[in-house]
Amino acid sequence: MKVKLSTLPENPGVYIFRDLSSLVIYVGKAKNLKKRISSYFTKTALESWKTSSLRMSVERVDYIVCAGEREALVLERELIKKYSPFFNTIWKDNKEYPLIKITREPFPRLIFVRKKENDRALYFGPYPKASIVKKTIARLQRYGLIQLRKCSWDFSPKKPLEEKKRIACLYYHTGQCPSPCDPEKISKSEYLRLVSRAVKILKGDYENVLKNLRIEMNEMSEKMEYEKAAYLRDCMNALSHMAEEVSLNEKTAEELLNRDNPFIELRKILGLKKIPLHIEIFDISTLFGRYAVASSVCFNRGEKNTAHYRHYRIKFKPDNRGGDDFKMMLEAVRRRLKEIKEKGELPPDLFVIDGGKGQLKMAASAIRESGLKMEVISLAKRFEEIYSLGKREPFKLPHTSPALLSLRKMRDEAHRFAVSYHRKIRDREFYEKN
Repeated sequence: MKVKLSTLPENPGVYIFRDLSSLVIYVGKAKNLKKRISSYFTKTALESWKTSSLRMSVERVDYIVCAGEREALVLERELIKKYSPFFNTIWKDNKEYPLIKITREPFPRLIFVRKKENDRALYFGPYPKASIVKKTIARLQRYGLIQLRKCSWDFSPKKPLEEKKRIACLYYHTGQCPSPCDPEKISKSEYLRLVSRAVKILKGDYENVLKNLRIEMNEMSEKMEYEKAAYLRDCMNALSHMAEEVSLNEKTAEELLNRDNPFIELRKILGLKKIPLHIEIFDISTLFGRYAVASSVCFNRGEKNTAHYRHYRIKFKPDNRGGDDFKMMLEAVRRRLKEIKEKGELPPDLFVIDGGKGQLKMAASAIRESGLKMEVISLAKRFEEIYSLGKREPFKLPHTSPALLSLRKMRDEAHRFAVSYHRKIRDREFYEKN
């Protein structure tokens, strides 16, 4: 297998190893995709039975760039659940990620642990790095959004904390703790309300927390306790900002997970060897054989890759006054394939040709000539039928099919790009003559 490691991004993300049949065999996450994926293709990697076995089976490496390590962790878990890769043992081995634990005590605490116990406590996580989650909790504590005791003393209303221990407590004297050990400072019911707020924040239930903070702020304003009201207002502003960040991350993770579904569907329907994530689409634009041009546009996972957009001024001249779309398509595909070979680019997973059986045969002929191994289909405009090599009858997908909608979107983009170039050529020649 050839891997262009130099082209990999240095962002956090998830990488997916596939075998010869495009089956997902391993999913992993990385703080730096380039460094992590590269580590599998070093000499030292062969010393481990796991990486050496994995490396022998890998035929293709896909990756998804994420906003951060937390998002990568969430997406990694979802993909492992979805594909159940053969080599994934990370959720079965002894490696533990940090968790946040709200203890089950008369006055609960927030602590960090690496193992979940059957103690009826509340656990949140796992998180990819302890340092990051600790900074987040410190930020929430600094804003006053999470205010739970920091000591590990064992006490309750029935078993109060010894006076000398309370007097010696630095947090008690500096006001960094709500001090449930002193009933004159806070009652048990008030403290449990702080615990409830912390749990809601950790669960991401920001809406209810904001609602309660707003009620408290209004109450303080009515009592003319403006300093407390301003403090609650600052808490609300801080939480609103954090809530916006989290909702964006969760939305991104969900979109990343669902983004490949149309292409997975397309592979199943057409019986393709690979999930066609990298697709290039061809279209011809001409006016009765004059000003003939072709376009090829590129999409990766349904997103435009304009760096690989190409347009061609067709050199083929038909014998009659009409055009010959078949020969024009043959030329366009040949020229694109020549460029791929000369530049050493990775061939796309799939070529999509605008047209029917005739255009498909021309494209297939060009691919055979090139010696490149790749698949090709065509999409006919009239009935939106999909033609595939070796199939007599076209595939007719429902108009609501995600696979068909994706193909149409890409085909229409190729058409737009071809027509715009055709008009540019035609207008330029018109002005030159006049």
